[in-house]
Order: sequence, then C-alpha cells, then structure tokens
Amino acid sequence: MKRFLPQPRPALLPRDAGGERWLCVVVAVLCFLACLAAVGVASADRAAHGWTRQLRAEATVQVRPRVGETGAAAAARAAETLSGVDGVTEAEAMDRKTAEDLLRPWLGEAVLPDLPLPYLVIVRLDRHTPASAPTLSRALAEAGLDASVDDHSLWRGEVERAATLITLLAGAAFALIALAAGAAVAYATRAGLAAQRGVIETLSLNGASDRAISALFQRRYGLLAATAGAIGAVGAALLIVFMRGLGGSEGLTPALPIAWRDLILLSPCPLLAATVAVISAHLSAMRALAAPRRDRDQ
Repeated sequence: MKRFLPQPRPALLPRDAGGERWLCVVVAVLCFLACLAAVGVASADRAAHGWTRQLRAEATVQVRPRVGETGAAAAARAAETLSGVDGVTEAEAMDRKTAEDLLRPWLGEAVLPDLPLPYLVIVRLDRHTPASAPTLSRALAEAGLDASVDDHSLWRGEVERAATLITLLAGAAFALIALAAGAAVAYATRAGLAAQRGVIETLSLNGASDRAISALFQRRYGLLAATAGAIGAVGAALLIVFMRGLGGSEGLTPALPIAWRDLILLSPCPLLAATVAVISAHLSAMRALAAPRRDRDQ
C-alpha cells in the first residue's frame, strides 16, 4: 500500500541542524521581552501624558475670608463666581471633611480637629480652552474676594520633565532589547549556516546557483525566525491580556495604564524577526559561497 502513496521529498537541509530548536527558543524569549518593552513604552508615555493633562485640567484657589464672613461662605461664593467664567467646567468648594481626609494619611487623627485648614476651591478647566490664572484672579477680584490662584504652573514643568524622562528611559530599554533580539536572530542564522557549510558546498558543487542556495536558507531561517517571533508575541499578548483583566479599567495600575490597543504593537514582531533573519541568511550564505572561490583564486 505504501508503494502507491506519494512519498514526501527529503529535505535538502537536515532537520534541526545547528541546534535550531534552541535558537528558536532564544529568539522567542527575546521577542517576548521586546514586545513587553514596546507595551511598556506605550504605557509609560500614556501615563506621562495623563499626569500633564491632569495638571493642566485643574487649578486650586485659596480663599481668605473677609471680616464678618465665614471661610465656608467665602469659598462657596468663590466657587459660584468661578463657575460662570469661560474655560471653567466646574468649581467646587472643598469642605473640611474632604480636606481632613486628604491630610489624615500624613498627619494622623490627633492633630486634625485643632488644625486650621485653608479654604480651598477646586477648579476643573476646559481641556480645549482652559481659563488662565490671570482670568480667574480677575474674576475673583471683581467679585470682591481675597483669593490666590494656583494653576500648578510652578511645578508642572518639573512633572513634564520627569514624564519625558520616564518615556525616554522606557524607549531606551525597548531599543536595547529590540537590538538584542535582532542580534540574536542574526547570530542564530549565521550559526546555523556555519553548521551547514558542508551542505552549502555540496549544493554548489552539484550545480545549484548561488541565488537558489541563498533562497533555500533564507526561507528556512525566515520561517524559523517568524515562528519564534510569533511565539514571543503571542506569549506577550497573553500576559498583557492577563494584566489588563487583573487591573480592571485602569490597566495594571494607574501609574502604568495598559490599554487593549497595545496589542496592535505586537503584530509586527514576527515580520521584523523574519526580515532580520532573511537578510542575515542572504549575507551569510553569499559569504560562505564566496569563500571557496577566493581560496581557489589565491
């Protein structure tokens, strides 16, 4: 029965030559780390921009009550005045309980009842056309209120610089891991070709053209690298899905927000790994084929 069935053609390249399985494992692990680093860059950049957007979207007003006016009444009047200013979406006077809740983790319960607290108004600004601090101060002065406006500009620049630094560091980490992954793919391809130098010389002596031999190795190592890249990308995607589901609506933590769209960043990984492998296989194969000719010429 077997004689009548089509038999598979033997592969020109030996299977698992040059330890290809272990090379595939190494490349898959590095691609996995590169995918996680790419998502880390996106999350760090998203968190950094979120911090700066929050700072730009809020301002704090400290109200000093006049003679014969309670602090709570002055804060409520300031909130009402600022609510009607263009570029303000909401103004809310902070009551004492809210202020105590903010200070409790730092000061404890003992001193809070006797502690004089400032009267504050939290102003939420329009994200597209926010009101400026001078505009808010002018509106308060026209309403006869003694108040100072803090639009966080004094330390917003420091936060923006820190956010930019975090993004750059995450990008540098990704670049290093991606470079290591690319170097591993190239090294794996060259090591595999070195282990099969005898096969290359045999094919050349039997009349195979340099282009055909190069294409054979390009296909072999391109598929190997694409498979390893796909395994690494799928592993990273599963971990990201787990972390995203574990963290709920904010991702893993508010400081590192992971979004579902980050999975798109993983899709180029197999193609990039295969491209590096194909180029490296082509260069290494042509170098191996040129070496015997140089020896004969000498």
